[in-house]
Amino acid sequence: MTDLFPITIYHNPDCATSRNALAMIQAAGYAPRIVEYREAGWTRELLTELLAGIGAHPRDLLREKGTPAAGLGLLEAGVSDERVLAAMLEHPILVNRPIVVTPMGTKLCRPSEVALSLLENPPESFTKEDGELVGRNPM
Repeated sequence: MTDLFPITIYHNPDCATSRNALAMIQAAGYAPRIVEYREAGWTRELLTELLAGIGAHPRDLLREKGTPAAGLGLLEAGVSDERVLAAMLEHPILVNRPIVVTPMGTKLCRPSEVALSLLENPPESFTKEDGELVGRNPM
């Protein structure tokens, strides 16, 4: 299914939300390209492309919890998009996850069930790691 409906997930295997999104995609029968972005890193071109696809600014994807964002002064008012983007390139963990790209669009999939809206054939239902049952309609 991947060749006819290519899917890429920018994934952090240590994140339950990211694991759930990946599992939902796989439960629908897709074999996505998995990019473990913390290891692979980012390029300016890729981040710019993902931001454009989502319709977001760098601050919209900035992960605060468990990152050096505060120590880098990125949470202060008036920090430029360029400064946030440059920090994301240097510290890949600053980019929130998971980001899923399919022919139906690009989204930050928080909560994980947002991934269902990007699938041509989503599963009827899915049970997340915490036992929560979700259906085709994301929040």
